[in-house]
Parts: sequence; structure tokens; C-alpha cells
Amino acid sequence: QVRLVESGGGSVQTGGSLRLSCAASERAFINYAVGWFRQSPGKEREFVAAIIWSGDSTSLADSVKGRFTISIDHGKKTVYLHMNSLKPEDTAVYSCPAGFGIGPAPAIYDYWGQGTQATASS
Repeated sequence: QVRLVESGGGSVQTGGSLRLSCAASERAFINYAVGWFRQSPGKEREFVAAIIWSGDSTSLADSVKGRFTISIDHGKKTVYLHMNSLKPEDTAVYSCPAGFGIGPAPAIYDYWGQGTQATASS
């Protein structure tokens, strides 16, 4: 069973930064992709970013390009979402899923974490 645990959420002012972490369980993640999605009340789940486990390929939503980056630490089995220049519209619960494909569709991913709240306010 694959287990994913998100952390690093919190509250910052507009323009601030947060780093979210997605820690994977002991199972080897070779050939997996890990993504970040977000969802705020009344809105559909939205793709944010994804990375394949080797780190050779990443994908970012247009809404966060230039502000967010995704990276991986193989030793810690952890994927990071670095969020800079945060805006109020970035406020959401952020979840990290893992699966065998990389892309913006939630159905690609098989395993999901519980999520962490990130809030940017003026």
C-alpha cells in the first residue's frame, strides 16, 4: 500500500512563500509520478504540478508558472512544492497523489494523501 503524507501548509500574506512536502511510504517509487492538486470550497479539484520520480520531467499549470516549482529529494522520498508570490486565489487544500502517469487529470493518479491547507491573505 502506498502512503503519502502532506505537510507544510499554513497562512501567509499575499506575496509570501510556502513550501509543501509530500512524503512517500517505504515502497519504491520508481516509474511513479507524483502530482500536486488543489481544491477550494465550491470549486473543482485543480491540477497544480507533477514530477516523475526520476526528476527528469515536470509539469506546471499555467496559473502557477513563474511562481511555483516542484522538486524531489530521493533520499527523503519527498516531493516538494515551492510556492512563491502567493495570491489569495492560491488559497486551497493541496493534495499530492501518485500514479504511473504524469498529467493534469486526477484519474491518472492511484494514491492520494489527506491534504494540507495553504492560505494567502491580504
